[in-house]
Amino acid sequence: MFMAVLRKQGFLPILVEFFVSYLVGRSTVYCWNTFQSDSRSADVGVGQGSALSPVIYGLFIAPVMKLFYIKAAPLNMMLLSFVDDGIILAQSKQLDDNNVGLHKAYKIIYLLFVAFALVLEHDKTEVFYFLRRRDAYNPSLDLGYAPHTGATPLKPKTYWRYLGFYFDCGLTFQEHVRYYATKAFTTVQAMRMLGNSTRGLSPKQRRLLYRSCVVPIATYGYRLWYFNGTRNKGTMNQLKRMQRKAALWITGAFRTSPTGSLEALAGLIPVHLMLKKLATRAVYRVATLSDTHPLRSMMGEGLLKRAEPHARSAALMTPAMRGKVKSTVMEVDERVHTLTESFEPCAPEARPGDRLLDRYADRLHFDERDPAQDRRPYLDELIAKARADPLTVLAATDGSVPQSNQYQAASAAIIYKGHRELERTHYVSGRVTAPDAELNAIACAVHLAVKQANCQHIMVFTDSMGLAHRAVDPSVHSGQGFSLSVCRVLQEWFEADDLRCITFVYIPSALRWDIHGEAHKYVTELKVRVGRLLDSWSSTFQDPTYRGSEFLELQQPDGRPLQPLYLNGGPWLSTFGHSITEFARLCQCITGHAPIGAYYCRFKINEPHGCTCGAALQSRQHVLFRCRDRYSMHYPRFLGDIASFMKYNPKAFGFNWDPSGVG
Repeated sequence: MFMAVLRKQGFLPILVEFFVSYLVGRSTVYCWNTFQSDSRSADVGVGQGSALSPVIYGLFIAPVMKLFYIKAAPLNMMLLSFVDDGIILAQSKQLDDNNVGLHKAYKIIYLLFVAFALVLEHDKTEVFYFLRRRDAYNPSLDLGYAPHTGATPLKPKTYWRYLGFYFDCGLTFQEHVRYYATKAFTTVQAMRMLGNSTRGLSPKQRRLLYRSCVVPIATYGYRLWYFNGTRNKGTMNQLKRMQRKAALWITGAFRTSPTGSLEALAGLIPVHLMLKKLATRAVYRVATLSDTHPLRSMMGEGLLKRAEPHARSAALMTPAMRGKVKSTVMEVDERVHTLTESFEPCAPEARPGDRLLDRYADRLHFDERDPAQDRRPYLDELIAKARADPLTVLAATDGSVPQSNQYQAASAAIIYKGHRELERTHYVSGRVTAPDAELNAIACAVHLAVKQANCQHIMVFTDSMGLAHRAVDPSVHSGQGFSLSVCRVLQEWFEADDLRCITFVYIPSALRWDIHGEAHKYVTELKVRVGRLLDSWSSTFQDPTYRGSEFLELQQPDGRPLQPLYLNGGPWLSTFGHSITEFARLCQCITGHAPIGAYYCRFKINEPHGCTCGAALQSRQHVLFRCRDRYSMHYPRFLGDIASFMKYNPKAFGFNWDPSGVG
């Protein structure tokens, strides 16, 4: 039946054949100490705990759910499924009306399960009511199938446990908090066996044990009851008492010690601040969801993307209703806009098989640190060989986060060929962590290096190999925008020449070695205070997803990247703002959104993709310094370069108007 479902859903025959061979003809060998049995048949389907189990179940149950919605359309029911846990939701003004609908819906789902050779375990079926009124009317439900039929109907529960969450009729989640706060408290009590004020685990180990074993228990499902506008003073007090007990155990202090001093000494953030931090992260994590994720269907219009809005979603609420409703969903909808970083969960560069490491693994090299090796002599020899190669470009990178909170993080990159410095740049990265500043610097170095002429090998010297690996990782993570930009520019660079490669070399930061030491000195020279609006703008401008992946990076005369300003309209407008057509051509050139073949190809516009000179694809790079029909130039670095090109090529990046005019 499963194979028939896969074929009906349109999966490739090779995938169907994989599952045919995966589920049958399997064998295993059992071992006890030194004894080893002969091979035994193990045709038992998917193994317990297999990662494929939820995937297979989801594929199998999908047609069941679709048929249910067709057959149960008049009942206005909703069906949810989490692997093998299913829920039928009914909503009306009377519980008796709900029960009539649930009885019919249960029969429909049971018959569908039988038709698909699935088993519905009636004895595990539960019923639960959510009520606004506080009366004691909780009618039983006759399912029509044993054991919940006739004289033994299905009785509603006081609390409903689903996926570890405890629901009560009023959705106050007091039972959920009580259960997990008690569990966390008893766990702390049990930890006292591991040490006291004189022996046992050290305070650091106790704190680590508390944070890794107790805090996850205490905060499990906290977003059910912790959001803006909720009343949770009693709930918070339970968690505060639990943490106080843990702080006493960690510090070994007297029970009469003030809670604040205990938390400070134990290094434990107060409970309300911890929950606030976790809630903020949970809000921002919504931005990493795929465009069709089910959670997006509950959000407002700005977060829906390609998901279909749910009947009770924030997107379909009236303004008056939005003002009254308080929930986690409403909090996410209100606060997620404060996130300055953007993510692409389904970026084309992250598709398996299309990733940079999948296609060019032999051209990406990582010179990792060898702890047993004296790094300085090795690096001296390495850079001597690299400087002797006329086709090798060297890039030194570093990121810096000042200890003082008054200053922003900074990133720097210096590009060399041989002993000659080609260019250098440093700029603020905003209020970010050290890894983000370092990743920003690596991305900048790669972008500058690939622009150099006569280059087949790029060597990037960095003090963080972890971030070097992350720079070519297109999956969702902090700084994903920089990683995607690195993957895109390297892929284009690799495609142009089969001999091109890149090497990331680890430099211990304490060495202050050669060109990396110069980059470290250069980045620490830049100190920009926090708080200016332009600093925030400059930080946002570094994100390729904000400014566009095709944005043409230009420099100021002193070598720093050209940054946006609102004084006098900024550098671009103040230079070219005197002419409408010239400024329009400039914008089209810099953004890459111009009437050229590459743009037509990207957006599937029915216009010629080739150039008038005969090139197969008319890209911006081709127009600027390869096209034989135009005045060519070196790679544009300054606004003056672009001005010169526009002057000698008045039709470049503009529309070719018909000489006969319009009409």
